[in-house]
Amino acid sequence: MSNWYLLVGFIVLQRLIELLIARYNTRRLLEEGAKEHGARHYPVIVVLHMAWIASLVIFVPYNAPLNWLLLAVFVVLQLARVWVLMSLGRYWTTRIITVPDEPLVRRGPFRWVSHPNYMVVEAEIIVVPLIAGAWELAVVFGALNALVLAWRIRLEEQALAPRRNQANGSGRTRIS
Repeated sequence: MSNWYLLVGFIVLQRLIELLIARYNTRRLLEEGAKEHGARHYPVIVVLHMAWIASLVIFVPYNAPLNWLLLAVFVVLQLARVWVLMSLGRYWTTRIITVPDEPLVRRGPFRWVSHPNYMVVEAEIIVVPLIAGAWELAVVFGALNALVLAWRIRLEEQALAPRRNQANGSGRTRIS
């Protein structure tokens, strides 16, 4: 098996595990009274990510030479992804789920950035094709993902606004 297919297989396995975690967290949060926001955009994200993964298999030759420096960047992105997931803990989902009256997470990368997971995903969608020299896929899917993320971030900011405004009157709440 080629190194490229091993990388794509790792990404697929990772996404499947994340979906299981997200499904568990989503179900539990909804049972506790959380609300989902902007559900209409979610299928667009799923289709985009499935198309990205499929394009990695269809359009990149299995024996494409890999850029080991960019592969190292990918590894760093995976460490950042784990940091985000661990920081959000039980609140991490793939959907926009808010828990009324719960403070916003302000630990880990959330101390400095509002949407670190989206930064990681955008970088990953660009870096992975570049590992195999598929700059066209990096450009196309990077742009498409940026558009979808702009939509999602707008929806998420609207959903979180009431919790930011009620947090000590300042919009800042800490879960340490």
